[in-house]
Amino acid sequence: MTKHCQILGTRAGYGNSVSHSHRKTRRRFEPNLQKKRYYVPSLGRAITLTVTPRGMKTIDRIGIDSAVARLIAAGEIKA
Repeated sequence: MTKHCQILGTRAGYGNSVSHSHRKTRRRFEPNLQKKRYYVPSLGRAITLTVTPRGMKTIDRIGIDSAVARLIAAGEIKA
């Protein structure tokens, strides 16, 4: 599975874990990635995207056809 949202490009963030005694160790803040299948009428087939919940809301707002057009233009998926 990809480590970023295919719609928004959200990647892991980095920071510190801070203990009770205030010792700091590095850690990663992983995005909430989900695999989601969408049927794309313009392609005539279903595609599986790795997206965050915010990316799902973006797809709901702009529509799957325009979202897929963005991904094809960016080279993220093949037509």
